[in-house]
Amino acid sequence: MLFVGLAVLVKAADYLIDGASGLARRYGVPPLVIGLSVVALGTSMPEFFVNVISALQGSTQVAMGNVVGSNIANLFLILGVAALIRPPRLAHSTVWKEIPFSLVAIIALLVLTNVALLDGTATTHLSRSGGIILLLFMAVFVYYLIGLARDAPADQADESGVIAMKPLKLYVFIFGGIVGLYFGGKWTVDGATSIAASLGMSDYLISATIIALGTSLPELVTSVKAALKGNSDMAVGNIVGSNIVNIFLILGVTSVVAPVELPNGINVDMLVLAAGTVVLFLSMFVGKVSHFGRLSGGVFVGSYFVYIGYLISRG
Repeated sequence: MLFVGLAVLVKAADYLIDGASGLARRYGVPPLVIGLSVVALGTSMPEFFVNVISALQGSTQVAMGNVVGSNIANLFLILGVAALIRPPRLAHSTVWKEIPFSLVAIIALLVLTNVALLDGTATTHLSRSGGIILLLFMAVFVYYLIGLARDAPADQADESGVIAMKPLKLYVFIFGGIVGLYFGGKWTVDGATSIAASLGMSDYLISATIIALGTSLPELVTSVKAALKGNSDMAVGNIVGSNIVNIFLILGVTSVVAPVELPNGINVDMLVLAAGTVVLFLSMFVGKVSHFGRLSGGVFVGSYFVYIGYLISRG
């Protein structure tokens, strides 16, 4: 159930991305905005469905592990692989706005999950009020994207790789993708929780490793394709955009549906994510400006496997 669910999630996300991107192109949305919004949101749909279903079923540790684990996989593994294929040269807005915005998302999550420490009490859940705050941050990000779309040149070249489709096919892809994501998400959560129970492992460990990597496959495929085509800025935009959406929108919605249980060691994982984001930002000013080189990519990929080893040893 786990692996079939992950396979359905990836394929359904592919259909949804093609349909939604085609619809955005049909209405004249600039390619850069498609990459930061439609594609980033589409590649985050596996995480969304897995999280909402896990919250409804009471397995909220799966929700937290999926978001934090997926973001770490996106940042260290997928960005690293994309840089090894073709080092990206980032746009000014990506360096000075989107990457800092993703760091703000991590800091906000750290504060909201540790706010009870100020009162001298233990934090056990990300509350519904915390989820609402995350959704308000998401609204700010959407406002930024609207401004980006408004300021984009009208004659901007289409480098998004969006396939032109007839209207009926667009809606079939979108609807079919959503249905596939629902069933794929349900099978993934059911399979993962069964494996965790049978092996005596925590839901968080399964979700932060196997599920997180599986739900990050759309980002991996999208980013590798973009890097191979030389459109490396879209690859980075997709990764950074997905990480922002995962925290503000997906974890926000999940915690509104049901308060999300915080597993042991989650602060360490969030600090790893924050440190990686800071290193990504600082690497823009080492050597070639706004350039994430192969050496940095190799270090990020290696760091990901070290982190996974640490996570398994932690249990």
